[in-house]
Amino acid sequence: MSPADPGEAAFRAELIALLPQLRAFARFLARDRAEAEDLVQETTLRALAAWGQYQPGTNLRAWLFAIQRNLFRQGLRRRRPQGEPAEERGAPPGQDAHMAMGELARALRRLPPAQREAILLVGAQGFSYEEAAAICATAVGTMKARVSRARSALARALGRPDTFTNM
Repeated sequence: MSPADPGEAAFRAELIALLPQLRAFARFLARDRAEAEDLVQETTLRALAAWGQYQPGTNLRAWLFAIQRNLFRQGLRRRRPQGEPAEERGAPPGQDAHMAMGELARALRRLPPAQREAILLVGAQGFSYEEAAAICATAVGTMKARVSRARSALARALGRPDTFTNM
């Protein structure tokens, strides 16, 4: 079934193109593959239900990330913290790159949620400070401070104090 409105068709096409980025952000937020997929699905459903509220020409990616972030935050309020998923506990021997990514993932998980969000939005997803601040409903200066603190904390956690400071 295709939408009758060409604007809705364009919206759906752009939404579909952004699904891999939504999945990646959900994976970092949720830390569990199944929960991340549920988060992406709920984000998609909410976006499709509210597509008429989206203003063409604005940043759909930022709008979707804001929906996803808000859904995740709402879910956090409803459940207790859970342990680390078994699939992320370690890497098989001999896989240095995988181990390094695991080390980075563990360091990211230890960041306070606001800093983790900030570094993921700016560093991993490529949002500008302004866009990330809008997604998180905070001031640009606050977003810059969170990213800076997150970079410093990651560098310390990984034993590389000069690694992330020049990003």
